[in-house]
Amino acid sequence: MSRRRVVITGLGPVTAHGVGIDPLWSALCEGRSALAPIRAFDASGFTAACGGELPADFDVKDLVPKSYRKATKVMARDIEIAVGGALAAVRDAGLATRGTDPDNPPTIRADRVGCHIGAGLIAAELDELTSALTTSRDAAGKFDPGHWGQQGMQELTPLWLLKYLPNMLACHVTIIHDCQGPSNTITCNEASSGLSLAESQRVIERGAADACLSGGADSKMNPMAYLRQELAGRLANCAKDADATKAVRPFDASAAGTLIGEGGGILVVEAEETAKARGARVHAVLSGTGASQSWCEDTVGLVPDATGESLADAIHAALRDAGLAPSDIDAVIPFGSGVAALDALEKNALARVFGADLARKPLVTLAPSIGTTCAGFGAIAVAVACRALAEQKLPARLNTAKADGLDAAAAPCAPRALRHILIATPSLGGQNSAAVVSRAI
Repeated sequence: MSRRRVVITGLGPVTAHGVGIDPLWSALCEGRSALAPIRAFDASGFTAACGGELPADFDVKDLVPKSYRKATKVMARDIEIAVGGALAAVRDAGLATRGTDPDNPPTIRADRVGCHIGAGLIAAELDELTSALTTSRDAAGKFDPGHWGQQGMQELTPLWLLKYLPNMLACHVTIIHDCQGPSNTITCNEASSGLSLAESQRVIERGAADACLSGGADSKMNPMAYLRQELAGRLANCAKDADATKAVRPFDASAAGTLIGEGGGILVVEAEETAKARGARVHAVLSGTGASQSWCEDTVGLVPDATGESLADAIHAALRDAGLAPSDIDAVIPFGSGVAALDALEKNALARVFGADLARKPLVTLAPSIGTTCAGFGAIAVAVACRALAEQKLPARLNTAKADGLDAAAAPCAPRALRHILIATPSLGGQNSAAVVSRAI
């Protein structure tokens, strides 16, 4: 059965450099890092007191229709990022939707537009939770779980849960932009964006939609979410007065952890015939995707599969889907967190795929500039790949002094002949995603 070709027409990354592909791409090419002391909460008690936060002027109220501003009261930060990314992607794609042009018919019929957005595990805001928890204390002043279950929970706002369900990212985006086609949410940690993009690809290929808003978003700038990263041993030692811009060193022998960045991105993916019919600009072709599940020694993925076998399986699946060989790949965007165990996993996986040619495959490392963006990573990486393919150059790399067997050391932005770029992502929990993005010709 013939497959519909899927292209990418809208880019909507949201990172510590701002909303949209332009501020991100400029910063990457100039070699600028947005990592700095955390503002959202007092992180001085954590290993890392620095990270990559969205600019202080980011306000979701400016990114939704006036009629929808009341709904922002029940948007966790992750939802806000997805909403901002969706607007940027829709505008970049030149689409009219209910959210951008409610007085006119949509560019693509609403029931032909799907939505697939990956999410992390959204943590509750401490102020909201503790104001209710404090009402459930016994005579000695200790927390009483029985009282909490019977009465204390009633102190939470009735709409409290709607702020923290992972599917609310896609929920708000579909309501705002009236996406009535197939919709889904994938919560597989760092692999979430890539897996969501693969779902959109399949939906379009089988004709269930003509376009989809696809990607993911995540924010760990919350003490409860941040604690999980601390307990997982992933954070670099970076005090508030340290130079955070030098802390993350992907694939370096001295790599000692990562800094967390909030962010994500939404992409507009379309059937090629739909994009051509409306005269859309095509950023790139989504040539293939793949997925796999790693074996986890500890059952939860804190100890990753060091062999990289399962991540390599996902990459091979993406290459088969694209009809390409490893030799066709011109650059790779790995997760590249600076967490030594994850870096080793990725290096082993790439060695399984590329063999002796690996040292000649340039890597694009994003974490030193924007932090490790968790469930939002895949969509950001695909957006960067699209711009790299369009401009035929690779952005600068930061911090890494020497990466044995890898082309990953610090380097300036440089021209490069690029046809196909691979994005590959392992995750906490063992899910893996891979995608091949190709130059639009």
